Amino acid sequence: MRLFYDPEISGDFHVLNEEESKHCTKVLRLGNGDEIYLTDGRGNMYRTEIMELHQKKTILKILETFHEYGKKSYSLQIAIAPTKNTDRLEWFIEKATEIGIDEISPVICKNSERKFIKTDRLNRIAEAAMKQSYKAYHPIINEQTDFVKFIKQSLNYEQKFIAHCEEESEKIYLGKLLKKNSSAIVLIGPEGDFNPQEIEIAKAAGFIPVSLGESRLRTETAGVVTCGIISVINEIG
Repeated sequence: MRLFYDPEISGDFHVLNEEESKHCTKVLRLGNGDEIYLTDGRGNMYRTEIMELHQKKTILKILETFHEYGKKSYSLQIAIAPTKNTDRLEWFIEKATEIGIDEISPVICKNSERKFIKTDRLNRIAEAAMKQSYKAYHPIINEQTDFVKFIKQSLNYEQKFIAHCEEESEKIYLGKLLKKNSSAIVLIGPEGDFNPQEIEIAKAAGFIPVSLGESRLRTETAGVVTCGIISVINEIG
């Protein structure tokens, strides 16, 4: 299965952009009549046939459409503080997309060492991971926002959690609290963790403190573990 992405797909035919067309011709060395799959990143998957191969604009004929392809029974947003090393944040984006995530929100906290990120690159990372893992949903990657401002905007979720490392605070393992087939949002702090005031602000807004296990995890690892826990809980019969 060869998967290509374009957010704008309509009608019975589609023209791949120059980048995707070059991938067809130069990398995969496909030919007229070969079948490839196409997604708009919003849940629609298309089985297509190459009608005219060209390194700048390859023309596809749409043979079959699959709506809500691979749709999950739950939705997940992770609000995560950008890591000092951008490679680690990009690794989280890649793995979270492969596992399954709907929305990622970079939040700037008091202890954040990185205060600015470029979402354009993060979206390209997510796109590549989406195609590699054959998913039809491209996660939403929001622009960075202040932690307190984000908390005020996060009201419409059935389940709200904050994962932090404060040892004296009572926390329950996320997997024991999570309800299946519902929407959840999880806050993941920076390398220096959330400060006590941020934890109290989140708790006052309805966020439940949770543990992700016995190990003390890096920010990006905590994000991936969160995706894994929620995916597994929802897949258990």
